[in-house]
Amino acid sequence: MDLYSVLMSIYKNDVPEYLIESIESMLSQTVKPDEFVIVEDGPISDELNAILDKYEKEYPSLFKIVKLKTNCGLGLALQTGILSCSNELIARMDADDISLPNRCHLQLEEFKKDPTLSLVSGTIAEFINKPKNIVGRRELPLENSDINLYIKKRCPFNHMVVMFRKSKVLEAGNYQDWHYNEDYYLWIRMYKSHSNFKNLSDDLAFVRVGSDMYRRRGGYTYFKSEFDLQYYMLSNKIITRRLFYYNVTLRFVFQVILPNNIRGIIYRKFARN
Repeated sequence: MDLYSVLMSIYKNDVPEYLIESIESMLSQTVKPDEFVIVEDGPISDELNAILDKYEKEYPSLFKIVKLKTNCGLGLALQTGILSCSNELIARMDADDISLPNRCHLQLEEFKKDPTLSLVSGTIAEFINKPKNIVGRRELPLENSDINLYIKKRCPFNHMVVMFRKSKVLEAGNYQDWHYNEDYYLWIRMYKSHSNFKNLSDDLAFVRVGSDMYRRRGGYTYFKSEFDLQYYMLSNKIITRRLFYYNVTLRFVFQVILPNNIRGIIYRKFARN
């Protein structure tokens, strides 16, 4: 049960320094991975290539680099990455965040305690510029019953710190392309297939936030992605029509009407702890 793969996707605009910090945080886990799968989502810069080459040479039996000829988007990149992972347990990681050293140990312990678990996520500490400058925490419902209620309103996991069973992800149809919401779409399908979920109250990673994140969380394109996802849940009788209208109205106000600076304040003050 201590064997697990790390799954990461990178693309041309990733920051080299952040990528190194992210990789090192996973290599420094108290329970170390025995496989590190990195998907290159389309051509990347020479600097990013040099970083991956360095790690491949230093850890030849650990790193597995999967190269996609064109940029396919996160959902399809992770879909390919899942199929390239050798272990049943897979820890997701983003290319610009920093996992705490005991993150994977805590998650592995949950899988040991409950063999029926499909996915374990946890709390993230959000920072600006430096990890010491914490501006918020995203805490989520902990138990499966509460998560199954929460999923009908908001995404119930912090994607960059999930650890899941490969078999359960494949059973739900693997990652698929759903712009901005590849993860939420997968969790909904896992919910439909009766997966067993868990969140930890512990901080599992430091996550970079800022004006760019708030900008990405707004605009009509982002709202359209969320609207379609809500309609998918309505069509599959996961949510009621009344809850559909409530969710869609709230997202329209938040993502389309509000300017970025106000959206950022609300994220930090109300949508986070």
